[in-house]
Amino acid sequence: MQELNLSHVYFGVLAMAISTGLVLMAGKPSLKPTRFQAFWEGYVRFVRGMVLENMGHEGLRYVPLIASIGLFVFFSNLLGMVPGLEAPTGNVNTNLALALIVFFLYNIEGFRLHGVGYLKHFAGPNPYLAPVFFLIEVISHLARPITLTLRLFANMKGGAMLLVVLVGLVVQNYVAMAFSPIFLIFIIAIKFLAVFIQTYIFMILSTIYLAGAVAHEEH
Repeated sequence: MQELNLSHVYFGVLAMAISTGLVLMAGKPSLKPTRFQAFWEGYVRFVRGMVLENMGHEGLRYVPLIASIGLFVFFSNLLGMVPGLEAPTGNVNTNLALALIVFFLYNIEGFRLHGVGYLKHFAGPNPYLAPVFFLIEVISHLARPITLTLRLFANMKGGAMLLVVLVGLVVQNYVAMAFSPIFLIFIIAIKFLAVFIQTYIFMILSTIYLAGAVAHEEH
């Protein structure tokens, strides 16, 4: 029997532990925050601004959720840049679990806030074409966790493989050895940028999906 590979679970726990530990290290807010505390306050303000822009003040209750998702995805992505470690987000199971949390949450919140009227979100603007729009919208919503999963998985897995290949080529190419440090720094910088971008994309899409579910009819 083939042994089940649970490395992504262990590294996922590590990413959660790092996120939780750093947040706890920041401590309680103070009148004279340290630079470390100011950094985390800046992150919370960033998430708060994202939520306010898409959902208004009624969406502030979701700031802890979006902030937590962002921290987990970021540190999971970052682990993939450390030699010998694996990015949990480079495994489709981790990403699917995150995507399903977002999917079920925004639908549950939609029904909680609007009741059966939440189904009007799927009916479209024309009552005569409501059955067609309903089918299209249901398919579209069911595709959301799949696209969230595959987008993050493809970028993190593909980026990790590309990094390994390019580093291997630099090491084996003795002619370009003099330029290898600059090239390696460039590769790492691009990979680090991808870590930020993919984290932001997951956060903003989660926010947008929540906003669409909790929005009032007049919006």
